[in-house]
Amino acid sequence: MDEENRDLTAYLDYLRHIKKYSPHTVSAYESDIHQFLEYFKDGGITIDKSSIRDFITEIYLRTGKKTTVARKIYAVKSFYTYLLKQGKIPKNPFDAIGTPKIDKMLPEILTEKEMLEFLDKLPDDTFLNLRNKAIFEFLYATGLRISELTGLRMIDVNFSEGLLRVLGKGKKERIVPFNNYSKTIVLRYLDEVRKKFIAPVDYIFLNNRGKKITPRAVEKILQNTYRTIAGTKKHVYPHLFRHSFATHLLQRGANLRIIQELLGHSSLSTTEKYTNLNYEDLLHVYRQYHPRGK
Repeated sequence: MDEENRDLTAYLDYLRHIKKYSPHTVSAYESDIHQFLEYFKDGGITIDKSSIRDFITEIYLRTGKKTTVARKIYAVKSFYTYLLKQGKIPKNPFDAIGTPKIDKMLPEILTEKEMLEFLDKLPDDTFLNLRNKAIFEFLYATGLRISELTGLRMIDVNFSEGLLRVLGKGKKERIVPFNNYSKTIVLRYLDEVRKKFIAPVDYIFLNNRGKKITPRAVEKILQNTYRTIAGTKKHVYPHLFRHSFATHLLQRGANLRIIQELLGHSSLSTTEKYTNLNYEDLLHVYRQYHPRGK
């Protein structure tokens, strides 16, 4: 039995014998905590604020029930509180999440109408405007984390097939499709890059000095651009595109398993496993249910 399992067993004994919880309650805690640990176990994903929110998003997309999400959060947070008191961990990772109302814990999204109106109104009359439009179209087309998008290299993207390979959290590789609309915008942008910078392009999305753009820079650009175009002070951030991507696919009827694969929430972590994937099915579902279609 590894240390993680020993810690969970000790905590469940604590609930039974010290807290005097009922067998039913202890069983529910065990199930919720085990599900959380398994999510992070495969691929070595770091347990931090961002990845915990990804877990919360997946649970909500799977169940659609706020009460289920709240119960799991409480169970796992209490487990880490116990480990902290036992000196097993230096801090509770759920402290970074805080204790807001469950509505605020669930993934925020832009509606499909809000998203498409924003993207369609983005200007493309200058190099930087075209780059920004390409970034936001690609974010929504792929559901990538912002760090994954800014880290994309030319070698990662197959424009003829409409597929890209990304190395996500926990060094998990996955293949993600993108639509023709975003491909057209990105290729237009890259054509401008070749005209603007003499050096060969390595990273796809660059700042005005020809260097890889940073996630923080994209976040600031998005906030300023959205306020200008939408005429609202609504707080937007790159991860909002990821949540919106998943929710819109789900709302249109896409299978949750396919969405998990696209987001990188699955257990696929080696190139060998990719050879067993049926990409025709994945592409068919993507093209059928993504709001931008093909």
